[in-house]
Amino acid sequence: MDREEYVEAVLQAVESIPEGSVATYGDIAEYVGQGGPRQVGAIMREYGAAVTWWRVIRASGVPADEVGDEQLELLRADGVRITNGRVNLRTVRWTPEP
Repeated sequence: MDREEYVEAVLQAVESIPEGSVATYGDIAEYVGQGGPRQVGAIMREYGAAVTWWRVIRASGVPADEVGDEQLELLRADGVRITNGRVNLRTVRWTPEP
């Protein structure tokens, strides 16, 4: 898959995350079948503004420093419960249908 196809696959995967759910950068990479969390993060920084970027979070459940407050606010608006600045991935992690 070339870069343009990879970018499109990542963005489509992010758009597939339903309201009230989140995925990690690694989840997206696994779903797409290529790259890893860092590659997904780089794509999200460059192209993610047009998609529901706030539904992609670090594996720790804590948002990235540069978008933390905004991301938590948008997740709350989606119905995601935030406790001490962290998302409980066990309760809201997106599990895509195969």
